[in-house]
Amino acid sequence: MRRGVENRLVVNYQNGSNIMRSNLPVTSQEREVPADWTLVSTTDRQGRITHCNHHFVAISGFGYDELIGQPHNIVRHPDMPPEAFADLWSTIGRGRPWSGVVKNRCKNGDFYWVLANVTPVLADGKPVAYMSVRLKPSREQIRAAEALYARLHAQRQSGRSRIRLHAGGVRRTGLADLPARLYRLGLTQRLLLAQAGVVAAGVVPAVLGLPVAVQALAPTVAAAVLLAWFRARVDGPLQRCTELAAQIAGCRLTGQIDCDMRHPLGKLLRNVWLTGLNTRAIVEDVRGEVRDIVLAASEAADGSRDLAQRSEEQSASVQQTASAVEQINATVHRTAEAAQQVATVGESTLATAQRGGAAMQALAQTMQGIDHSSRQVCEVTQLVEGIAFQTNILSLNAAVEAARAGEHGRGFAVVATEVRALAQRVTTASKEIGALANGAVEQAGQGGERMTQSNAVIGEVVNAVNHVDQLIREIAQVAHEQRAGVDHIGEAMARIDETSQQNAALAEQLNAACDTMRARTATLQRAVQLFEQAR
Repeated sequence: MRRGVENRLVVNYQNGSNIMRSNLPVTSQEREVPADWTLVSTTDRQGRITHCNHHFVAISGFGYDELIGQPHNIVRHPDMPPEAFADLWSTIGRGRPWSGVVKNRCKNGDFYWVLANVTPVLADGKPVAYMSVRLKPSREQIRAAEALYARLHAQRQSGRSRIRLHAGGVRRTGLADLPARLYRLGLTQRLLLAQAGVVAAGVVPAVLGLPVAVQALAPTVAAAVLLAWFRARVDGPLQRCTELAAQIAGCRLTGQIDCDMRHPLGKLLRNVWLTGLNTRAIVEDVRGEVRDIVLAASEAADGSRDLAQRSEEQSASVQQTASAVEQINATVHRTAEAAQQVATVGESTLATAQRGGAAMQALAQTMQGIDHSSRQVCEVTQLVEGIAFQTNILSLNAAVEAARAGEHGRGFAVVATEVRALAQRVTTASKEIGALANGAVEQAGQGGERMTQSNAVIGEVVNAVNHVDQLIREIAQVAHEQRAGVDHIGEAMARIDETSQQNAALAEQLNAACDTMRARTATLQRAVQLFEQAR
């Protein structure tokens, strides 16, 4: 049955998640594990990494994200013989611990040697996970492992099997392993053989007819030999095991021990030592985590105190800013009111300017009418002047005719003279009126031009007043929006002040929580310090 289980485990090892993989390239550079380091990792039943400590991460060169969830053979070195891992999985698959010197590969191809100790985690007698604790091996152990692995490689190349690995140890094949099988007998079997030897020591001398003294002495000698064997092979290892258990119970986790794995009590001693080793690894991890927690708690406490101080300063600054915002708000309100009044005055000014523009347009029309009338007066004056000219011609003609008539035309000549004088006066008056009319027309034209210019200026004034009114309206709108914005700023500042006060309160709570966490981690640290490690 065990052979079948072993064969099945070997098949799983070769075909499952732990199939041999070539992790290349490799270098000849060795990384030496510090003597006070323990490399800890745990895997599930399929060999996937579920946990590893910071020493394991540091020496392997991989990151946590590159290791967690990956097969453990990610650190396997191609120099390791497949027989070693086949023996590993066949041993731990039956719920037994395994120990051996292993050569692992770093991420960059370098290598490091470890003394690996793999312990199955059992549930209902079946492995559900595996815990591996690795120590720094001695140079003698490394040289012995290199020689063993070279021998296994040569044996694999020749096809002739002389040795094999079993439970981390080396066994011969065939009859050459018979003495070792006898040495691996259990305590009950050993006791039966010892009792049989005592019985034989009492029976054989009598059967052989030896002297009575020999027959009486033989059982005594056999009993003495049995007692010496018991003290050396049973009582001694039990005493060592008891001492080791007492050290573990006293929280003193020793380093390394020497035990013969072929002896049943050697297996017991090794298991007790593994208990201390695994506890030591856990304690070291806890110590490291506690140190980090203490440091983080201290930093968090310092940060929370700084946060509380800055929150108080921020709250004071916010209050000062809120006071300044209130003053600005009052100023903005007054500015908005003034802008509203200016907007009202601007509207009145715009209306007045528009009325002035309309009056100027009406005056311009009146000036145009006066200019037209003046031109008509000029025309009438010219007409009168023409009539006076004609009258003067007629009076001259009448005077000529009166002179021809003699005495009969003397009275008519007088009339003609008077008419001519009147025509001359009319001509003179019409010329004066024409001059005045021309001056009036000229002045009316100049007045019209000036009215046109004034009308243009008034138009520009109206446009400017329109633009000013538009700007005043925009200023009033901006002032209104600014007042609303300042009101929002005031509300936001009030909320910021409230939030700052809440942050200050939370910072004080965080500070108290950090102090509590620091006190508790200090208690945890003191509790872990009970486990004294061998230096």
